[in-house]
Amino acid sequence: MSAQKEYSFFQSVEKSFDKAAKFTKWDRGLLEQIKACNSIYSMRFPVKLDNGTIEVIEAYRVQHSQHKTPCKGGIRFSEAVNEDEVMALASLMTYKCAIVNVPFGGAKGGIKINPSNYSVYELEKITRRYTSELVKKNFIGPGIDVPAPDYGTGEREMAWIVDTYQSLKPGEIDAAGCVTGKPITLGGVRGRKEATGMGVFFGVREVCNMADIMEKLGLPVGIAGKTVVVQGLGNVGYHSAKFFRENGAKVIAIAEYNGAIYNADGLNEEEVFQHKLLNKTVLNFPGATNLEKSEDALELECDILIPAALENVINASNAPRIKAKIIGEAANGPLTPEADDILALKGIVVIPDMYLNAGGVTVSYFEWLKNLSHVRYGRLEKRFSENMNTRILEQIEELSGKKVSEKEKTFIMHGADEIDLVHSGLEETMISATHEIMQVWKSNPEIPDMRTAAYVSAINKVANSYVELGIFP
Repeated sequence: MSAQKEYSFFQSVEKSFDKAAKFTKWDRGLLEQIKACNSIYSMRFPVKLDNGTIEVIEAYRVQHSQHKTPCKGGIRFSEAVNEDEVMALASLMTYKCAIVNVPFGGAKGGIKINPSNYSVYELEKITRRYTSELVKKNFIGPGIDVPAPDYGTGEREMAWIVDTYQSLKPGEIDAAGCVTGKPITLGGVRGRKEATGMGVFFGVREVCNMADIMEKLGLPVGIAGKTVVVQGLGNVGYHSAKFFRENGAKVIAIAEYNGAIYNADGLNEEEVFQHKLLNKTVLNFPGATNLEKSEDALELECDILIPAALENVINASNAPRIKAKIIGEAANGPLTPEADDILALKGIVVIPDMYLNAGGVTVSYFEWLKNLSHVRYGRLEKRFSENMNTRILEQIEELSGKKVSEKEKTFIMHGADEIDLVHSGLEETMISATHEIMQVWKSNPEIPDMRTAAYVSAINKVANSYVELGIFP
């Protein structure tokens, strides 16, 4: 086998784009515009630490495309942050939003720090200073660019961002929409935390419900009974494992950076998570077998493999040993371009990251709409729906002469809460996107895999936006 070629993350995205562009009709100039990052803001700013020393912080914000506004994308805190990574993630956000029909352009941000090395007060100063730098250059705003949580960040950091933005933009009525992933009390939306993992489940479930795909893989239709391996027990991996288990699949292995565990009878992700909190590792979980290397879990025999951790974990060197029938990319960029080619030849279906982990941005879209409308989902219609359902149920009981059980009555009378509507909207989004991608894939037998079909779908949607804007003929 030839030596594995090293690609930067952004080069891998570009390679996948070029692979798909051959199956579109668009002019080369338009394709180059879609592929390019429109705006790159690289910044350095000083922060005074608790010990009195000054540290210069390196940070980035990339706006890949403004074919739709605002731009949208998370902010990550990691020592691995660099311009190439942020550009790649911003590009993926453009394509991701296009595929799931969320009207945003792609963006991404990053601060090159290890958050565990800083106090909470230091992290707050870094986050607020970063936000003020974005405001200065007009790189943030509900109609301009809307960040969200990513690796190393969460509700706390988003709260600091919205507070800083509001203090610098007094009187802006839609200021809460400058960032998503906020605490509920500051305008966040219920269902955001589990959204990405739930979206992964919905996407994989829909593929597993397609009889023709399952027949090719030699698997029964549906999720129930399928064996699943999850790499990464962060927020996305945890919730992915949770929804698979709750819907009848068997999670036989869970991997973390310092090892993995295996149990053919299945693992409960909550029990494993509590074990990890107590012992700082998933290893030595009661009833499970330790795997010394996290990578070993990727090569286990299973129906569904969910890489939910780092980039490039499946590459030319280990792809030939992958035994899963389906790979659901919960992480960003877990497969290299060479791995894609190898797995396609093996007949493994790879459900690509660029749409499969779009649950986060989909629910962020719902939060942004909530912030602009200034009304909680369900507030206007919940009681009306409950009253109507109650009246209909009473009429049915009266006409039929039969009583509905209390359990069924409670279910039927229930009016939709915010979380019900968010989960329903996410499910609809992922199902529709899956069928759109499959339609592209099946319409052209020369398209080699689902990732290429997803890129084709994204390219066509972004290109049509540019044409409708009159930028390109």
